Amino acid sequence: MQKRRLGNSNLEVSALGLGCMGMSWSYGPPKDKPEMIALIRAAVERGVTFFDTAEVYGPYTNEELLGEALEPFRGQVVIATKFGWEGDPNGGRWTALNSRPEHIRQVAEGSLKRLGVEAIDLFYQHRVDPNVAIEEVAGAVKDLIRQGKVKHFGLSEAGAATVRRAHAVQPVTALQSEYSLWWRQPEEEVLPTLEELRIGFVPFSPLGKGFLTGKITADTKFESTDFRSTVPRFNAENRQSNQALVDLLGRFAEQKKVTSAQIALSWLLAKKPWIVPIPGTTKLARLEENLGAADIELTAEDLRAIEAASSQIHLEGARYPEFHEKLVGR
Repeated sequence: MQKRRLGNSNLEVSALGLGCMGMSWSYGPPKDKPEMIALIRAAVERGVTFFDTAEVYGPYTNEELLGEALEPFRGQVVIATKFGWEGDPNGGRWTALNSRPEHIRQVAEGSLKRLGVEAIDLFYQHRVDPNVAIEEVAGAVKDLIRQGKVKHFGLSEAGAATVRRAHAVQPVTALQSEYSLWWRQPEEEVLPTLEELRIGFVPFSPLGKGFLTGKITADTKFESTDFRSTVPRFNAENRQSNQALVDLLGRFAEQKKVTSAQIALSWLLAKKPWIVPIPGTTKLARLEENLGAADIELTAEDLRAIEAASSQIHLEGARYPEFHEKLVGR
């Protein structure tokens, strides 16, 4: 597996990481823990060194899963986790943001214990908190870095202006946001800002929450525990309309004798050398398929053809329910 450096930092990771959220949360019921430990370790064996989690995934159980699975590989892998949500004392959904400095410190201590590490490799603010100045947030993480409890600071789904303000206080190593042929808005302001400031970019949902694999159709039924059941872009009518993008990827994949998912991931890898997608999966075959994208080389002509054709397709439906839509791009 090739390596990539996230921006101007010394943080080097595999060209493709592994998003682990779906193993514990959000894509249906939690998966079998021994199976997921085996999958995570299989990823390491195949060259993956970058793993993504968050305290809210589960909550807590996803961090614990990674802590156990990656214990034999301490010092060989990079684990990114996130802060910024207020826990529900009654065990319900976490819907309140909290990036107050004292809370960030509490979350860091909890994550260190669950992950079983002495320092958090990459600590993202999960969503921008409008009630706490980003300078305070960056300052709190800067203190944790000075104390040796965190190595790198990141943001998730932040707008370009917020990235600049945070970076002025504590250098931002990476921004994690949704980006794919299914969602290209970051190209407008975010990517140019990251390139200027030399900050790495970590696209989550690089396969459009599974849609770009071609395995989801208008007839697919989602469980109530699968958050896609609440996403406008995933209602049956919009899936039918958006199938045009999947069909397009299928045609390019056929030409290259690869899969649609591999075309979608190789497109991202070809965009910039400091982009590191983190596709998630719970299946070994899908993991191997995704990792195969790192070996596909798209030419400048390939990129132009894919982008010219895909830009003619109008995608229907918001990418988040209204509540979550308000939390991104701030």
